[in-house]
Amino acid sequence: MLHALPSPSKTRLAIRLQPRAERAVKRGHPWVFDHGISSQRQEGRPGDLAVIFDRDNRFLAIGLYDPRSPIRVRVLHHGSPMTIDAEWFAARVRQAHERRANLLGTDTSGFRLIHGENDRMPGLIVDRYGDNLVVKLYSAAWVPHLRSVLEGLIDLISPERIILRLSRAVQKQAGELSGLFDGQLLHGPVLTGPVLFRENGLVFEADLLKGQKTGFFLDQRENRARVGSRSAGRTVLNVFSYTGGFSLYAARGRASAVTSLDLSGPALAAAERNFELNRHIASVAGAAHHLLRGDAFDLLRELGRDRQRFDVVILDPPSFAKSQGEIEGAIRSYQKLTRLGVDVLASGGLLVAASCSSRVSEDAFVDAVIGAAQKAGRPLRVIEQTGHALDHPILIPEAAYLKCIFAEVE
Repeated sequence: MLHALPSPSKTRLAIRLQPRAERAVKRGHPWVFDHGISSQRQEGRPGDLAVIFDRDNRFLAIGLYDPRSPIRVRVLHHGSPMTIDAEWFAARVRQAHERRANLLGTDTSGFRLIHGENDRMPGLIVDRYGDNLVVKLYSAAWVPHLRSVLEGLIDLISPERIILRLSRAVQKQAGELSGLFDGQLLHGPVLTGPVLFRENGLVFEADLLKGQKTGFFLDQRENRARVGSRSAGRTVLNVFSYTGGFSLYAARGRASAVTSLDLSGPALAAAERNFELNRHIASVAGAAHHLLRGDAFDLLRELGRDRQRFDVVILDPPSFAKSQGEIEGAIRSYQKLTRLGVDVLASGGLLVAASCSSRVSEDAFVDAVIGAAQKAGRPLRVIEQTGHALDHPILIPEAAYLKCIFAEVE
């Protein structure tokens, strides 16, 4: 498959920036927006290398050009001139792998290997699931350079297979993808079903071809472990449970009973399979696991009317704000969800509330949760605020999308 991938263009675009954009790039920011460009000699195609010069005609940075995106240039290198070739990409892959070396000794084989902008490879994600890699593109600008990235990954890791995933925006650009498609096998034998991986000693399955994100929510690994450490002897409700990550950690943490609630039947079936994969662990075998399928808001309302109470309630919804115009609606959704969540929370219980909406700030999210609980007559005492797992480092503020609150109801 590698030999069939396109080669990079030899075109080099000379670009100069507006003063504000130039200052941002000088500070190391990896994005140049379309409105930040003051001059450009010629139009380019996705993946052309854009050389950015400052107002004195000195080299400033080099990056990948994308005429289809408002982020017109994704900067790969700042400072001095640099040759961007297969060797450069291989070095970036090695550096990212070295940053995750500490994970290899934690009985964990599922983690993020390359975290886009935060590993100086903006618009590119690589997740590892055991001997399988998933490469996800958030810009078609990576297509001409995909072969170099894959060669670097294969030389370093020797994965059994590599799967390609594409963001929704990239999937709409079929004419720029050289025949590539979401869920495509790029390397290795055909994948016929979910793969297994380990996370802190637990075994999970992941659907790499069609699962959400790249198959699993790897960014919540450390928050799942925190839930496990606070679940002993308690009843736990995991809302928006997907395939039961938080649920399984709670069970291993000696929860007496765990309820996984999700709208998706296949996700709940996968959650039950994940429990079966870990029944050899005494605490998992001893925890009752209940499944509830339906709309989270409707079912929480029903549970409240039935006066059911849980010692731990986890609220980890999908993104409520995918654009600037959806922020106010997202805040209202977090408030509504919190009111319903604390209504089924036992006295002295633990609320775990998370947001993956990058457009909603941490302060706005915390205010929404705390304020909604206060108005519901269930004031919260925040005991911990957390974010991404360590394999999801943050280089720029815009990349800090995950917020998580651990709070006790008074």
